[in-house]
Amino acid sequence: ALDLIIQKGKSGNTYNIGGGNERSNLEITQLILSKLNYGEEMIEFVSDRLGHDFRYAIDTTKLKKLNWNSKYSFEEGLDKTIEWYKNNNSWWERLIKI
Repeated sequence: ALDLIIQKGKSGNTYNIGGGNERSNLEITQLILSKLNYGEEMIEFVSDRLGHDFRYAIDTTKLKKLNWNSKYSFEEGLDKTIEWYKNNNSWWERLIKI
């Protein structure tokens, strides 16, 4: 998407990169737990923080006009992300110790 924007986008315009997926944090959490074979008992609900975003949605209309489409579905991208974290625990394990 970035390369396409550089090549074909109009200077000074803003292009939002997204896959056209809108899901709640809870839906994504449930999906990740399911893919890792964990139950929802792993979820700890906490009070919302001040200024909490209730939804994350971006308009990708300008990007679509450049004929861009996401390479992976949300689920495929999530699978690839989970697999990366499973295979690169040396990267994230040190963050837990901080």
